[in-house]
Parts: sequence; C-alpha cells; structure tokens
Amino acid sequence: MTVPEELLWWLTAASWVYWLFALWSVRSFFRTSRGCHPDFTPSISILKPVRGLDAGAYDNFASFCEQDYDDFEIVFGVADPRDPAVPVIERLQANHPEVKIRLVFGEALGSNRKASLLHHIASKAQNPMLVISDSDMRVTPDYLRRVVAPLADEDVGLVTCTYRGEEALSLPAKLEALHMGVTFLPSALVGGRFLGLPFALGASVALRKADLERMGGFAAIADYLADDYQLGARIYGLGLKVRLSDYVIVNVIGRTTLQDEWQREIRWARCSRVSRPLEYPGILLMFTTPLASALAVLTGFAPSAQQVLGASMVLRWFVAYWISGITNDKTSRRCLAWLPVRDFLSFLVWVAGALGKRVTWRGEEFVLGHDGRMRPA
Repeated sequence: MTVPEELLWWLTAASWVYWLFALWSVRSFFRTSRGCHPDFTPSISILKPVRGLDAGAYDNFASFCEQDYDDFEIVFGVADPRDPAVPVIERLQANHPEVKIRLVFGEALGSNRKASLLHHIASKAQNPMLVISDSDMRVTPDYLRRVVAPLADEDVGLVTCTYRGEEALSLPAKLEALHMGVTFLPSALVGGRFLGLPFALGASVALRKADLERMGGFAAIADYLADDYQLGARIYGLGLKVRLSDYVIVNVIGRTTLQDEWQREIRWARCSRVSRPLEYPGILLMFTTPLASALAVLTGFAPSAQQVLGASMVLRWFVAYWISGITNDKTSRRCLAWLPVRDFLSFLVWVAGALGKRVTWRGEEFVLGHDGRMRPA
C-alpha cells in the first residue's frame, strides 16, 4: 500500500467517526429540552437589513409580525429608497397596524453593506433587547420567546440559531438545502461541542443593545466579510457566553441558479477560512464520499476500496436521513438522492474557498484580506 493510499484509508475512517459523532451531537442536542422562561419577556427590537427581494419576501417578513409576544417592534433597513423591498415593507405596515414597523435608510459605512445597515438600524432601535435575522428567513410564532430565553442568564451575551432550507424550487436550491440541513447544521453542533461556540451564525442572533455598544457596535465590524463571526467573537471577548438555541430557523431558498449557489457558498467558505484558519483544514473530514472515491480511483477500484466506497455512501445517507428527521427537515429528506452530488460540490467549494481571495455578495465583488477585512474589487 502506498503512502497516499494509506492516508486516504485513515482519512475515510476518520470521516466515518466524524459523521457518527455528528449524528450523536444532533440527537443529544435536540433531545435535551431547554424550554422558555415564561417570566422573561423583555422588550425586543427585531432588526432586518434588506437589499432586493428574496423568494417569498412578504411572507418572510409577515412571519415576524405574527409572534406570540407582547412587546416588540420591527425595524427594517435599506440603503436605497428605490429598493424593490420598500413597497413590500410599506404593504406590511398597512396590513399589520398592530405591530410597530419602521423603515430606516442608511448609507454604507464600510465594505460590508449588511453590517453598515445594521449600524443605522440599531441606532434607531428603541428596546434593550435586539434580535437580528436575515431577510430570507421565516419563523413560527414561538420564535421570539425561544431565542431570547437563554438571555435570562446574565452570563449569556448572545444567542444564535442553526437553519434549514425550505421551498427549494430548482436543483441548485435543493443542493443548497442539503448543505444547510445535513452538512452545515451538524457541523455547527460538532463545532459547538469542541470549540465552545465563540462565534455567531448570521441567520439569527439575539443580544442586548448594551453589550453591542460595549463591543463597539456594528461600525466596528463594517469592513469585515464575516460580520456574524466578528459579532459573536467580540461578545465572547467581553467575557460573556454564546449559546446555540434549539430553534431551527427556516431559510426560504426559492429558485436559485448554480452560479448563485456557487458564489454564495464560496463566500461562506472564505468566511470560515479567514475567521478560523487553523480549523479550516479539518473540514476535510466531512467529505466521506469524495475521500472514499479518491481511494477507489487510486487503488484501481480494488474490491476492498469499492467496499469502503459503498459503506461510506450508506453511512452518509443513514446519518443524513436521521438528522433530517430529528430537525424536521422535510426538504433535505426529499432530496437525499442528490447527497453524493452535494458532497462532491461541497468538496469543490472547500478547495476553491482555500485558494482565492475574491467574493461576490449581492452582485458586488470584493477582495478579501488576511485579517478578514474586505474592500470593493
């Protein structure tokens, strides 16, 4: 056996261990009920940075108006008054007069347009507790109660959520849903167990406005690509804990193209690389099927290598099937036939994420520095 063949044997075996541990992590995390604190209902400002229209935009926004919560407001932020999201937000205001909904306009402070908008929105927030989520997220009425519950503990400074995809209307969208639900979600839980989760996931974040101001606000991270990582790391740096909620927020994907998906996932990969460079190589253990396939090719499809490849695919499907059931991820479960394609695509994204410095975000191209800051290309 050559050295490359032996290395691939060990890497494939290690990836089996990884996915079994990932399944155990997901099962144990969601089996432990964290519950809500019924007496902890602070006034909340929901911050929504928006640019353009995502799939199901009105229904996404409306789901935040329909919360089983007494005291909250929603503050939307856009950079351009001509943004197509403005009429949708105005219709939301007309249809939900019972909810305080405001629209804020703000120019970019730095290269990260989202963080720049959040700076302007946060300055207008009137409540001491902030909940931030992306414009393509959709929630159930218990969302606010569950995500703010851990903040009843004063040692907790930030709460974040994992997410899964829904309404995937094209093949690239289905592949993206598989990434969210059965690749990224379990990796976030594994990372939380090993690393203590000193970072946030941008899909949903809850924190106190006072702690945000102590860390310098969004102006301090307006030039960083990974604003969510910076936010969590800086709150963690204040001596506060970062907690992962058991609420899985829904990302409404809609109909995307392969180019859109590729650019988005490359941006995510390069976010990971610049934020946690020492851990980026370890992502290789997630690619069970590509590793086993490389072993089969290198050995000339020896019978033993074929058996390893078959076992790897079965294990990957088995773990993904159970994880999708635990998280009620019906979209991923319906798309499991595409899982080998998804795993090879994830491997290509990982390789490309390790090599380049350019990212495309909402149609704009940026150059990424070693410190995680970015500048327009």
